[in-house]
Amino acid sequence: MRRWVQYLVLVLVLGAIALFWWREAVPDVRAVTIARGTAAEVVYATGTVEPRRWAKVISMQRKRIVEICDCEGETVKRGDVLARLDDAPERAALAELQARANRLLLDTQRIKSLVDKSAATQTSYEQSLTQLQEYQARIDAQNDRIGELVLRAPMDGVVLRKDGQVGEIAGVGANDVLFWIGERRPLRVVADVVEDDIPRVRINQKVLLRSEGFSGQTLDATVADVTPKGDPSSKTFRVYLALPDDTPLRIGMSVEANIIVREKTDVVLVPGEAVMSGAVFRIDGERLRRITIRTGIRGTRMVEAAEGLEAGALLASPAKSEWRDGQKVHVIHP
Repeated sequence: MRRWVQYLVLVLVLGAIALFWWREAVPDVRAVTIARGTAAEVVYATGTVEPRRWAKVISMQRKRIVEICDCEGETVKRGDVLARLDDAPERAALAELQARANRLLLDTQRIKSLVDKSAATQTSYEQSLTQLQEYQARIDAQNDRIGELVLRAPMDGVVLRKDGQVGEIAGVGANDVLFWIGERRPLRVVADVVEDDIPRVRINQKVLLRSEGFSGQTLDATVADVTPKGDPSSKTFRVYLALPDDTPLRIGMSVEANIIVREKTDVVLVPGEAVMSGAVFRIDGERLRRITIRTGIRGTRMVEAAEGLEAGALLASPAKSEWRDGQKVHVIHP
């Protein structure tokens, strides 16, 4: 009886080893059903949403903010005051210039009366008049500097964003923007396309957009313009994509863009990961059959199988280099 138990245990162990060997020797493959659909050749780009008409308001001088409007999201007119910066030193300098100019004016008038009486030379009068004009030019320049400390709306529009509070120091750099003024509609996407792909981009091409804020939703756009000059440092060209008025995208959102260069409908599509060296592995029962195909349009995920396959067949995907024609596999159906 004990010997029979030993035999049974031995059989079970050998069976487990055989099952393990069979599972290891026969690889698992995932089956994908071939279908027909639309194949599109695309150019990939990334960009951000912005108004078609907008402007930044930046301080020309590094000064403390003494007054700023609470107008974010509100409509403003061109010339409306948005903020005031500290101008006390500039006004003190202006008062000094005006005092000296007033003194020169009196001196010039006195010398003029003496010239009329032949008690002074014409040269002395002209010298005094020249000094007066110089001070008047300095006063005008100082008034311009004071005017630059009053930040005004450069256009009619909406205050899209405000960055700054009373007491803070307004910067002078390109990134030290205090106000963004623009229109809510129409919007566009400013995208960057690598220079290798830019020859294929044309105006009025259809564009499909993806945004994390609208996951799973495809958004439409159209190529509106391409900048004539590229950026040699990043090797990209700027492309402007027009958005429809009903787009849910908001200003400042980042998007991924697929510019459709070429499109064909009702073609056989296979996953790009199933194609290896111009061939695919079709599933025939429990074996793989290597099929050479002629590919057409290659999209981001799918590839057109122009010849060699028909819709409805099962393919093993993703393809692996160690697979062989006629190899037995364990098929995992979706």
